[in-house]
Amino acid sequence: MSYEDRRNKLYQWMAEERVGLAMFEHTEARQDPSIRWMTGHPGDGLLFLGFDPQGKSHSLLVPWDINIALIYAEADSVIPYTEFERQPLKAFQGAIAYFKIPFGSKVEIPPVTPYPLFLHYVEAFIDFEVLCRNGGIHREVEVLRAVKDPKEIGIYRNLSAITNELIDVLEEQIRSGELNTEGAVALFIEAECRKRGCEGMGFETLAAGPQRSFGIHPFPAYTGGDFATPGLSILDFGLKYGGYTSDVTLTFVRAPLSRTQERLLTLTERAYRLALAMVGEGTAAKTIAAAVDAFFGNAKKSMPHALGHGIGLEAHESPSLRNRADNDWVLKPGMIFTLEPGLYDPAHGGCRLENDILLTEAGTEVLTNARIIRL
Repeated sequence: MSYEDRRNKLYQWMAEERVGLAMFEHTEARQDPSIRWMTGHPGDGLLFLGFDPQGKSHSLLVPWDINIALIYAEADSVIPYTEFERQPLKAFQGAIAYFKIPFGSKVEIPPVTPYPLFLHYVEAFIDFEVLCRNGGIHREVEVLRAVKDPKEIGIYRNLSAITNELIDVLEEQIRSGELNTEGAVALFIEAECRKRGCEGMGFETLAAGPQRSFGIHPFPAYTGGDFATPGLSILDFGLKYGGYTSDVTLTFVRAPLSRTQERLLTLTERAYRLALAMVGEGTAAKTIAAAVDAFFGNAKKSMPHALGHGIGLEAHESPSLRNRADNDWVLKPGMIFTLEPGLYDPAHGGCRLENDILLTEAGTEVLTNARIIRL
């Protein structure tokens, strides 16, 4: 699917909702990679979707870096942010004039806009109906992004192949003792992924040796401390390729282990298999998460985080796989998400197993090969 095809889906939604202009913002303060999803632009900027007086749809990209935009972006028009003094209100005013939006039209800004700034929009554009809401066009983009198209799935197959290659290399290097500290492991991953064509890390690598693996996300993310020494060590990392992020977690295990540690490992592996077996088209994501929570509960254990989440241009996006009453996501073919059950004990350390899952028309496909590795 092309960027234009993606935008066309939104133009249709805007026409049905009678929204004349919509703004997307990716800046230091308010980051929304949906602009990359709709145009291919990898940097900061604003994107406006709208209709001219004849009802023809049009896209206007306002990039912070015009040189990068001219290389990577696909939009109907591109105007540098400097033309609007790098101020979103002035850019919004410019877009209204550019599209010739009639007075009284609905114009939509991002729902994450701070309330004081929203009031400035209302005051500056009193002749328009300024919308800043949940459930608007930004929610529609969230829903569309949750189901990957063939182009995105192709990117993920390449990304997963690189991720799996690095997992195998990591196991070899850690077994041999060449990588034996948290920092060495984390920095090795970043260097090696860039050699293989990745843009970098999807998020900061989390490497926790046995003394720190009790935390869901250790702080700091990694240190110069020992890794993969006796006990349980957790490694959580994601690679960014073509804008998209993988997300895997491995647990490295070295004897001797306590009975509690063995039980943590066994329960985590069983929970992962339970969740994977339940994945299917039409299944409520909450149902899978609730089943895993119940499984751990029966063992008198509790998982302190969600079972999983969607991945894409962001490390965490929809669908959500969490056991919450407000989680109404239903699994559909094309969705790519993680399954990551884990247990953590302050005295014995923690373990987590996380892989990236693609749901297809034919069934479940495990894209990555993360695992619990016994050294």
